[in-house]
Amino acid sequence: MSERAAPFHCPYCGDEDLRPSEQGHGAWECGACNRAFQLKFLGLLSRGLTRADHGGDERI
Repeated sequence: MSERAAPFHCPYCGDEDLRPSEQGHGAWECGACNRAFQLKFLGLLSRGLTRADHGGDERI
């Protein structure tokens, strides 16, 4: 995926005045509270869909 994930609001103050930061990929700056933050993918959760005995998918 070549597009960067764009946040809708600042995680600190909730304002929507965000712009990409020059500090690196995935870094954002908030114009309202003057903070910089980065979005990061942590990984997949171990829970999810599993195969049931009858062949269908079942959520656990």
